[in-house]
Amino acid sequence: MMVRQVTLRILLGLIAVAAASLSTVAAQAAEKLPNFVVVFTDDQGYQDVGCFGSPDIETPNLDRMANEGVRMTDFYVSQAVCSASRTALLTGCYNVRVGILGALGPQSKVGISDDEWTIAEVLKQKGYATAIYGKWHLGHHPQFLPPRHGFDDYFGLPYSNDMWPYHPGVLHLPMEERLKRWPHLPLIEGEKIVKRPVTPEDQTQLTTWYTEHAVRFIEDHKEEPFFVYVPHSMPHVPLYVSDKFKGKSKRGLYGDVIMEIDWSVGQILSTLDRLELDDNTLVIYTSDNGPWLSYGNHGGSALPLREGKGTMWDGGCREPFIARWPGKIPAGSECSEVGATIDLLPTLAKLAGAPLPPNRIDGEDIWPLLSGQSGAKSPHEYYAMYWGRELHAVRSGPWKLHFPHSYRSLKGEPGKDGLPGPYIQKHTDLALYDLKSDISEATNVAAQYPDIVARLKKYGDEIRADLGDALTKTVGTGLRPVGQLRE
Repeated sequence: MMVRQVTLRILLGLIAVAAASLSTVAAQAAEKLPNFVVVFTDDQGYQDVGCFGSPDIETPNLDRMANEGVRMTDFYVSQAVCSASRTALLTGCYNVRVGILGALGPQSKVGISDDEWTIAEVLKQKGYATAIYGKWHLGHHPQFLPPRHGFDDYFGLPYSNDMWPYHPGVLHLPMEERLKRWPHLPLIEGEKIVKRPVTPEDQTQLTTWYTEHAVRFIEDHKEEPFFVYVPHSMPHVPLYVSDKFKGKSKRGLYGDVIMEIDWSVGQILSTLDRLELDDNTLVIYTSDNGPWLSYGNHGGSALPLREGKGTMWDGGCREPFIARWPGKIPAGSECSEVGATIDLLPTLAKLAGAPLPPNRIDGEDIWPLLSGQSGAKSPHEYYAMYWGRELHAVRSGPWKLHFPHSYRSLKGEPGKDGLPGPYIQKHTDLALYDLKSDISEATNVAAQYPDIVARLKKYGDEIRADLGDALTKTVGTGLRPVGQLRE
């Protein structure tokens, strides 16, 4: 009898241990954090993806992402220029708030402040492995580089691929004079320059190198949550493509470059599938601003939107956006609510259960939009559109109000084969557009809707009080200092 009781006690103990173990496994599975991949291209037009209407560029992997996820048709960047746009994505703030404007070059002595938090730093709070492979452009000095701002690994260019002594603007000068304006382009790993000068042959390999690094990072960190940011150097001019895609597109060299970026996305998707990470990984694809129209056949297409890079007409700041997460995002869905790159930080933070930065941010959680929640609306009552420190427009719902401002536009025909054509300055008076019925911002309906104009003008006043406006000489109270180079 005693033996039987002891045996029964042992058996019950083993059952209890097994049950506890199963409970622990179940809890760990429930707590498994999602992975994030953000692919960010450079100067890609709204129409330059098959699923956004491209008539002559094949993008099967991006089209697959859209078929298996969601397209956001009304997705915006903070400003239609490199550094400003990337700052907004990584910090969740309008770039004006944190002081980074324009496109920082090799002579710049400013960059992202130590006081600002990036997506990588937010996710590090939850133990994420983080990496960036591609173009940084938030300052090239060591204190501004990715390893000082939450990224475990970095490989890429510190700024745009045209910031080198072969820039079209200096080709007429002797090399000695060129180098005073544009030094040789460096390739950086971590904080160390591993190649300088970057050659034209090197540029043909950039998309491949970034992709290989991203795939390797995912493989190395498949057992832990990870965030991989892939800001491609292309299709910013000068255009370069590897032999894999040279001459493949009906759209010429520009189309070849987009096809190679599409291939890169496919490599990432196939890696996630091979490692059985698909169902736990959110993949996002968008671009930093619209096409550089002055480069003609080496630039993209923003059609049917108006204008392009360097303006806050929608052709400059409204971008193709695709998000895919099997089982979490409804396949083949579309969202026409307003979202923006400033929303990525709070959205990923919410999904990871990570606290938001202590500093104020401007982005909002758009997961209800991405996941197709019934009745979900844009969290933005209004969205501010600055060029430099000038408030050019505000969008609210379907309405967009342009305040009087000057903007650049093509002067006649664009350039060709890597050489830009000229711009001229144009001017718009106060103008209201209904973007649901007039996506091209062609018909000013301000006179028909005075109440809408009054409401959006009031929003403009609120924005100016916070972020300032050089056009009205308003100084905002919500601005924070940009990072300054420590000598």
